[in-house]
Amino acid sequence: MTTQKERTVIVTGAAQGIGYAIAKSFVENGDFVAIFDLNLDAAEKASKELGNAKGYSVNVADEEQVKGAINELIDERGSLDVVVNNAGLQFISPVEDFPLEKWNLLLDVILTGTFLVTKHALPQMKQQQKGRIINISSAHGRIPDAYKSAYVAAKFGVVGFTQTAALETAQDGITVNAIMPGPVRTELVEKQLPNLAEQDGTTVEEALNHHILGKQWMKRLLEPSEIGATAVFLASDGAAAITGESVGVTGGM
Repeated sequence: MTTQKERTVIVTGAAQGIGYAIAKSFVENGDFVAIFDLNLDAAEKASKELGNAKGYSVNVADEEQVKGAINELIDERGSLDVVVNNAGLQFISPVEDFPLEKWNLLLDVILTGTFLVTKHALPQMKQQQKGRIINISSAHGRIPDAYKSAYVAAKFGVVGFTQTAALETAQDGITVNAIMPGPVRTELVEKQLPNLAEQDGTTVEEALNHHILGKQWMKRLLEPSEIGATAVFLASDGAAAITGESVGVTGGM
């Protein structure tokens, strides 16, 4: 996929779920992965399982933590080649009942976190005149869904930020793209189903079909590894002319 061996890759929120699968895909590609996660124990456990990886305790919404961790990584590795901004979370509520603190939390992690990690990765990438930034948006970055106002707003924002960062770095050997996953088999999806069912007054199975699979053509949950494979491609030499794009990996939506 790439002529450069053992690149230095950051994946945020990589202790579990889609982030873990993305990290695993890069390790299997021959790269070193820095796992940035709020939970250091989980990050270190994941890094041991993956092998060529290291866990870092990072709150992506805290600029000093982000800057410090990136500088530490560059000091240790001497380069920073790929960043995957994946950290995220979900909260389900109608707009009129949505707590402000939850709104702020989701935007801080998903949107501000993507901005901060990108901001502090770019100087090293510009110095190298080469880099790949991949932001994990969502199918909900182009298709809204009820009760997910903060998540949808943040994921739409990630798409706009991706295009702006891509425009600014297009002549620096850097590409910036987004992946828009559809329904993926993760704990995040499984946990939100009872809440969706409660909001709708339906069963969990009905909520799965209505909110998760109802708009999808393939009618199946995607595997996290399918998102990981897309990230590895976007970071490859073969994707050098792809920038500012939002790639849907949705199963058809």
